[in-house]
Amino acid sequence: MTTKPASQIDPAGRSPRLTWLPDPPVSPDMQEQFPYISRAYVILEDHFSARPDVFVGGEGYLCYSPSDVPNAPKPDCMVAIGLEIPPAEITESNGYAIGEIGKPPDFVLEVASKSTGRRDYMEKRDIYAGYGVAEYWRFDHTGGRYHDTALAGDRLVDGIYVPIEVTAGADDVVRGYSAALGLELHWYDGTLRFWDPGTGEYLPELTEAKAQRDAAIAQRDVATAQRDAAVERVRQLEEELARRQSGE
Repeated sequence: MTTKPASQIDPAGRSPRLTWLPDPPVSPDMQEQFPYISRAYVILEDHFSARPDVFVGGEGYLCYSPSDVPNAPKPDCMVAIGLEIPPAEITESNGYAIGEIGKPPDFVLEVASKSTGRRDYMEKRDIYAGYGVAEYWRFDHTGGRYHDTALAGDRLVDGIYVPIEVTAGADDVVRGYSAALGLELHWYDGTLRFWDPGTGEYLPELTEAKAQRDAAIAQRDVATAQRDAAVERVRQLEEELARRQSGE
């Protein structure tokens, strides 16, 4: 029997609503996949950080019931939107049990690797369709050596996956639109980026987001210093005026 970690028990001794799922085995190609998986997770987690009803996770079992774990897949990245259960509870459960959470993920992404590539675009399409995952995307940093193509997506229509239109432009960017995320997925030179049509910009990566936040903090500090200096100057002028008036 797997023992739940201490963090799974609240101070009153009650267990959470979700069953804790065991760690899945590590992929033999994880060293190759990890940079792409972690980048996608960080970008999407930051993008949806202000939404308390959105869960972003991955690398845990996706199943309908905890009893299905032995045969369950472990998506590299998944997003569920419109949740009634706090995302933190799902994170602590170490996986995603659809029957307990109440809805399947809206978006699943698999990153290609030598050992999992063929299963990603063959077997997992049927598995995720059966689970009711609204969109299933596949990214191959090699351009198609492990998957059937560099970037591909499927949208669930009447229980069957229908290919999402993916185009290759003259700029060498392969792109497709995810209605589930409201974002475009772009493959360029072996890198996966997320484009926000609303802002006309890419979602920032970790280093870019940190630089943007540091710049915003610096601008705020400058504005605060300028305001404080202006207030101090007004105070000095008022004191000077008061002295002159008292000397008359």
